[in-house]
Amino acid sequence: MATPIRTPQLTRRSLVRATALGGCLAALGGCAAGTRPSSAGSHSQSKRDTQGQPSTGSVFAFDTYCTFTVYGDATAPAKLAQACTCFDRLFNMYDSSSDIARINAAQGEPVAADPATIDLLEQALAFCQAAQGLFDITIGAVSTLWDFTEGIRPSDADLADALPHVNWRFVELDASQGTVRLSDPEAKIDLGGIAKGYVADQLCELLERETQASGAVLSLGGNIAFFGSKPGGAPWEAGIRDPNDPHGSTVVGTARVAGGSLVTSGLYERTFELDGKKYWHILDPRTGMPVQTDVASDTVFCPSSTTADALSTTLFVAGSREGAAIANAHEGTAAYFILQNGGTAESARWQNLTDFRA
Repeated sequence: MATPIRTPQLTRRSLVRATALGGCLAALGGCAAGTRPSSAGSHSQSKRDTQGQPSTGSVFAFDTYCTFTVYGDATAPAKLAQACTCFDRLFNMYDSSSDIARINAAQGEPVAADPATIDLLEQALAFCQAAQGLFDITIGAVSTLWDFTEGIRPSDADLADALPHVNWRFVELDASQGTVRLSDPEAKIDLGGIAKGYVADQLCELLERETQASGAVLSLGGNIAFFGSKPGGAPWEAGIRDPNDPHGSTVVGTARVAGGSLVTSGLYERTFELDGKKYWHILDPRTGMPVQTDVASDTVFCPSSTTADALSTTLFVAGSREGAAIANAHEGTAAYFILQNGGTAESARWQNLTDFRA
């Protein structure tokens, strides 16, 4: 067997999001916020505004560096980092004490879960139902067989055994009791396709409710959310990465928006080569294999980061033609596709909503 060739990547896996921010923050005692750490971990420090410039901070969570640029409140980055750390602990499927890991390990028994977990799952299941097989949070039965860090591909037999356990209908919520159970004991929840978007929305709510911030840019890996107004009233700007640049420093253009969220998914994010074949981390719930698509990356704009996150995965699996139609069906939503053949495609409202400039 050939030695796998791995794409450089962060090595810790995690997921996340929640509505009960007050409860999360109360549960977290001492997580500080901060500028980009020099090594992976949840520790960070805060860079305080002393010259009327924005305050910045970051924390390593959800398998990525989460960075914050906040105008008007120097205390906000610490609160944002604390919340991210809380959510990371609560929803990390690889942490045996998290809600998601306990649900996955419960062998079909109901598990008491945080209100944030219930809320996240309710929204995720609604997306699963609408996606008609293109998006499924029980992909965990398959995704846990793959290892994109070590370059491990599951056997066809293992994939065939796991696929019957991928069905979002196995997730049963009892909101009145605050419990979750998997009716199939071998099913596993994996929220990687929606969690960071949900977190971004909750961080914006935190800024509104608990800070004096006038504007902010929140970046959670490929998820960017804008809060409030940019000083001077200019549009917020975000560059869209060229998926063909292995270093990630080249952009194909810049989106200019008044607010909302931009979420990008790309084949470049986590990959490995094995026996002359390249595998990427975006899996098709219908096959358990890396999705076969004409898309190299897609970027979704939406007022809701939760919706943008779920759609970015869904549209990737759907391909550019069907994906554009799905984006068109969502109010205030647009998508931009960079294709594997070097071309591009976009949904009907992309230019109007983003003032995109290549």
